[in-house]
Amino acid sequence: MANYHVSKDKETGKWNIQKEGGQKSSGSADTQKEAEKMAKHFSGNNGGGEVRIHGLDGKIRDSDTVKPGNDPKTSKDTKH
Repeated sequence: MANYHVSKDKETGKWNIQKEGGQKSSGSADTQKEAEKMAKHFSGNNGGGEVRIHGLDGKIRDSDTVKPGNDPKTSKDTKH
């Protein structure tokens, strides 16, 4: 399983994708939506996990489980 974080790089203005615990960026995109899609693809290729989306303030504002990861919530995701 692999968890990924999506956050905005203030210097470049791009949205970075970083594997949890990783030292380097796994990729970047011009839009948050594009970066989120890439992060979900990366996570899925690594056995699933969580993709955590950070707002401009750096705080996690959303989190999605990528299969075959285990979603701790039993509620259905209505955003994605």
